Amino acid sequence: MVLATDGENRLPCIVEKSEDDIERVGYPNDAFFKDVFSQPPHAIAFFKTRLPPAIVAQVDWPSLRVLPSSFVKSGLQQVQSDLLFAVNIGGRDVRLYLLFEHQSTVDSTMPMRLLGYIAEIIFKHHKSHGLPLPPVLPFVFHQGPERWNVSTAFEDLFQLPENLAGLLPFLPKFRHALLDLTRYDPEQDQDESQLRCVMQLMKLARKRQLSRFFDWLVGTAAEALPEGLLKTILLYALHSDSDLDVEKIYHKLSPNPKLKNNAMSVAEKLIAEGLEKGLEKGLKKGRVEGMEKGIEKGIEKGLWIGKIQTLEDFLEMVPSPGEVLDLLSVAELEAMHQGLHREYERRFKRR
Repeated sequence: MVLATDGENRLPCIVEKSEDDIERVGYPNDAFFKDVFSQPPHAIAFFKTRLPPAIVAQVDWPSLRVLPSSFVKSGLQQVQSDLLFAVNIGGRDVRLYLLFEHQSTVDSTMPMRLLGYIAEIIFKHHKSHGLPLPPVLPFVFHQGPERWNVSTAFEDLFQLPENLAGLLPFLPKFRHALLDLTRYDPEQDQDESQLRCVMQLMKLARKRQLSRFFDWLVGTAAEALPEGLLKTILLYALHSDSDLDVEKIYHKLSPNPKLKNNAMSVAEKLIAEGLEKGLEKGLKKGRVEGMEKGIEKGIEKGLWIGKIQTLEDFLEMVPSPGEVLDLLSVAELEAMHQGLHREYERRFKRR
């Protein structure tokens, strides 16, 4: 199946290198998409409501796993991202290919593009495992601003007149499933509450209506959101809309005590993560210097660097490169952190 994100706003995203090794790269929508849908529970909830019921009933859902493969070429990575899943359906090995489509215009050649991706998946499988080939079910997740108004069937690209309809049996025949977020209504959706929050967020992020999203979130069953997903949602929202007022978001969440506490906890945990990153960097630097004094200095500088970069990330600033910060003295790093912390206190101080 296939998903698309909006490539206009850049932010770290995750791209799978292996099933246990995930690398952060370029774009905020890709990051959010893969953070959410690479988790089997979210992927399963998504597929259960969008695959045909007769197929859903035959799926061995515990067998679903993400495969470490991407078939989107480098030139398209700003407008598309993908995930490939393996699952057992009716005793057969099947692939679910999810393509995330987030460009500003609808792609009328999507079935042709999918044909290329599907062929790559099949050829790769055949090279490694031979026959039989696994069925590949393609699904497009559209986040663009326009409604998807073109055919999802490959054979429709040919537009054959009636007198040439006899050629159709000789053409590749498939269609892709489609989730068009421009038509998504969370009140009509049967997804579980966590996935509804994800879909609504992605829809309103595209429209730059994230303030409206947080108003909606407070009025839903949002207290069921786990802290980890809330953190992902907050970071995605902050990086998707540079005009979003962090303090206003916090106050929007205040009527819901659980959301309010979790939002503050997210902020505090980001700071704590900076300590851990800094400690790791400091220890590494200390080992390189190979001296006890170097270790102490490396740890101290690493701690400040980690805290600075984490605060910059949370405050929606471009994180300062580690190699640049490493050139500063401990006193300079401490002064830089104090300035950032004052901004953090201004936005997130407890009322």
